Amino acid sequence: MFIPKSNRVAVYSYLFREGVLVVKKDTIDPKHPEIEGATNLEIMNIVKSLASREYIRTTFSWQHTYCYLTEEGIAYLRSYLALPESVVPATHKKTVMARPEREGEGEKYGGDGRAPSFRGDRDRGDRERGEYRRAEGLGRGGGV
Repeated sequence: MFIPKSNRVAVYSYLFREGVLVVKKDTIDPKHPEIEGATNLEIMNIVKSLASREYIRTTFSWQHTYCYLTEEGIAYLRSYLALPESVVPATHKKTVMARPEREGEGEKYGGDGRAPSFRGDRDRGDRERGEYRRAEGLGRGGGV
């Protein structure tokens, strides 16, 4: 299928910018909701071409194709769109979320900063859970 270069560049640039692409399996739809100018059929054929060359990984579910850019695809699109090495897709950007230390957080879990395991670290008193149920005649095998 002949696809105009402007539409191909629009699809490639969107795929490189986002790192993922969703295409509904609808050949009659005159436009894609995210990409201007390209029809849904053109985008489906571009996805099929990229998938055959293993530049994207596709997953099909509920009449939608989900496309994920691979490392080879990033290299191909970077050369096709003439982008520098410093530009990466949104899905490959590292986000550093430094969690600020709140006061008293170290004392929250017993002073060592670890989360409680809830196995024997609480004071249950004299009765354990199993003894309570058996004493009342409840639980497995009880109540006879």
